[in-house]
Amino acid sequence: MPLRPARPSAALLWALLLATGCTTVGGPSVDRAAPGRELSAAELRAAAVADADLGSGYTVTVMTPGHGDTGAGAGRELADAPACQPLLDAVAPGGGAGPGSATPGPGLPYAETDLSVARAADPKGAAYGALVGYRAGRAAQVQAELEKLFGPCATFSSTAPPPPAEKGKRGAQATHTRHRLAQVDTPTPEGADAATGFTLTNESGTAVLSQRAVLTRVGPALAVFTTFGVATEPAGAPDERIVRQQVAKLRAAQLKK
Repeated sequence: MPLRPARPSAALLWALLLATGCTTVGGPSVDRAAPGRELSAAELRAAAVADADLGSGYTVTVMTPGHGDTGAGAGRELADAPACQPLLDAVAPGGGAGPGSATPGPGLPYAETDLSVARAADPKGAAYGALVGYRAGRAAQVQAELEKLFGPCATFSSTAPPPPAEKGKRGAQATHTRHRLAQVDTPTPEGADAATGFTLTNESGTAVLSQRAVLTRVGPALAVFTTFGVATEPAGAPDERIVRQQVAKLRAAQLKK
């Protein structure tokens, strides 16, 4: 699963949700006790954090889910550990109805909004996010299911066929990649029901790309923000202000009647 630090796709962000187990850190609060309602696709998009929510120096760009996908027709990447295959299938083209689909499959999210946040004070520290809406109760179920993947997928490898443009060419070779997944202790922001932090690396040949993410559950929705880096400059934690403001805005939208 190649990491794309320049422009991660909606599918890549969704893959993160499938890649990690989630652990709640921090005590309960009045805000977390409020269940929140399901937002429509339009409401979920409107709940995305904006420049005005973050203050001077931040620039938010809301993207159409799937924008920047580059894997179409690339063939199926296979994990050496069967338990980790859902992670790789999540970024495969044509994997079934997903976010934004007219008829999403059972248990799949019914809506998704993607965004990127740049900060003038840290040009290399851009954060990429996804807000994913589920039907009642499913977001919590996803957390429980993902916990089962965290152990088996702590270290795994994968093999991907050559890109379509190279198929048939002499010397075209499959790509063998080693992945490492590690949980990072992360406090639960006020207003969220649960949060988890993790790192994911993609080690292909001499290249080592790193990804750092914070995932939060807010009512029936999940929000994930990621940053990217390389071996010499590992990805830093997503800006806490971005995460806090997004949680607050998402919770406020869910509680609005």
